[in-house]
Amino acid sequence: MEEISSKRLKTAGPLIGTHNGHFHADEALAVYLLRLLPTYNPSTLLRTRDPSLLSTCHTVVDVGGEYDPPTNRYDHHQRTFTTTFPDRKTKLSSAGLVYLHFGRPIISQRTSLPETSPEVSLLHDKLYADFVEALDAHDNGISVYDPASTTDLHKRFNDNGVTLGSLVNDLNNNWSSKTPPANATSNNSTNGSAEAPAKTAEQTQADEDARFLEASTLMGTTFLRKLDYYHRAWLPARTLVHSAYHKRRKHDSSGQIMVFPNGSVPWKDHLYALETENTSEPKVLFVLYPEGPHEGAKWRAQAVSVSRDSFESRKPLKEEWRGVRDEALDALSGINGCVFVHASGFIGGNKSFEGAMEMARRSIEA
Repeated sequence: MEEISSKRLKTAGPLIGTHNGHFHADEALAVYLLRLLPTYNPSTLLRTRDPSLLSTCHTVVDVGGEYDPPTNRYDHHQRTFTTTFPDRKTKLSSAGLVYLHFGRPIISQRTSLPETSPEVSLLHDKLYADFVEALDAHDNGISVYDPASTTDLHKRFNDNGVTLGSLVNDLNNNWSSKTPPANATSNNSTNGSAEAPAKTAEQTQADEDARFLEASTLMGTTFLRKLDYYHRAWLPARTLVHSAYHKRRKHDSSGQIMVFPNGSVPWKDHLYALETENTSEPKVLFVLYPEGPHEGAKWRAQAVSVSRDSFESRKPLKEEWRGVRDEALDALSGINGCVFVHASGFIGGNKSFEGAMEMARRSIEA
């Protein structure tokens, strides 16, 4: 195996080292992130656990038992390792370490924003909290909930069948694809049918490396899609949400209804942040917006959830309207132009802004 690894050294560009064998989402992302930077483009990847070979690498991630940024060593498995992302409690994995040290220049390069700008800082924190931290927690065996507080919790359904981590895990060689032992026969002795010849160690390693690169691409392209969304949609929406929040009493004196006149935007994160900063203000209960930018578009009245990830609304639309549509809903509510109210009451529609506003107001009063 050492000879195989040595052959892979003879390629131009900085050498990135990580471990061979079973791979995970954290080092798959770490390698991809490094290769986004000019320093590592191009670069060569060496997957080995041989310390003598790792010592020849420019950068080593997720192996080696050393965290030392000046020498480009980013492992997290040593007992003394306790590093976390600023203002977070989750211990970093190799993904978090690389992101901590190189995330800002990667974001700046991708967005053309100055690395020291407030916008890059916002994106850096947002991507860690919404994407990278879960990988860190998973690789370090940290549960999303405190085990002490979940003794009486029972899942209603299985929600962990498909995650990024599970998709990466699926790309690993499984037990049935491993190299047979050296004394295994190549023919089936019971029925005489020919079996595929056993892979050599070199072929097995090459297949494993190819699978790792596929996993790295999966993780990296997902990261870039998230970054592009937060840069092009989530970040610009912040200004629109701030404006709508401060103008909300122009539409309704209670201050509990917020309006986006040109259509919906990613508003939840920004609204919750504003409410944290303005604790003396009433909570927003409904958000109104047209379904599209064209004239005559129907309007939606959406209830604000109790928290970002909750399905429970602070104040859902009236119970007796739920699941009713069109003329039947007009007659039941006494509001013209009704289109629908969802069975859970979290959202409803009306043909006009005035109708949607009235649906929200009456629900607040109920």
